[in-house]
Amino acid sequence: MGKKSRGLKSGKKLKKRRKKFRYKDKWFVRRKKGLKKKADPLEGAPQAKGIVLEKRQLEAKQPNSAMRKAVRVQLTKNGKQITAFVPGDRGITFIDEHDQVTVAGIGGAMGKTKGDIPQVKWEVTKVNNQSLDQLVRGKKEKIVGR
Repeated sequence: MGKKSRGLKSGKKLKKRRKKFRYKDKWFVRRKKGLKKKADPLEGAPQAKGIVLEKRQLEAKQPNSAMRKAVRVQLTKNGKQITAFVPGDRGITFIDEHDQVTVAGIGGAMGKTKGDIPQVKWEVTKVNNQSLDQLVRGKKEKIVGR
């Protein structure tokens, strides 16, 4: 293949050549085929609501040895189950089984896991429509019987 066109009216040819090789780019293919939405339990949404099935502790990856608090959540929109991290000191104490929680992405690179928690891509932001952060800080008290 020869050199790239560089003349005054070469735009059309350059554009055509670029279009030809777009499908060699894996990120272009993922975007065009909607692979993120197909694989994502939240179906591309930034947040989702779900019901807590169980509380659990996850062991942090090496070199850390902490027990990270998490909950198993069943999403109301499609019934899929995910594990969500519970942030904050004593955050897990404000969550009971069968509570409604809102989960959001944890903020890892390209939608992957963040930090030392294996396989966890989401975190709990609200419990029974109350901010978990405000519950942990003592600004609000949890509403019981909902």
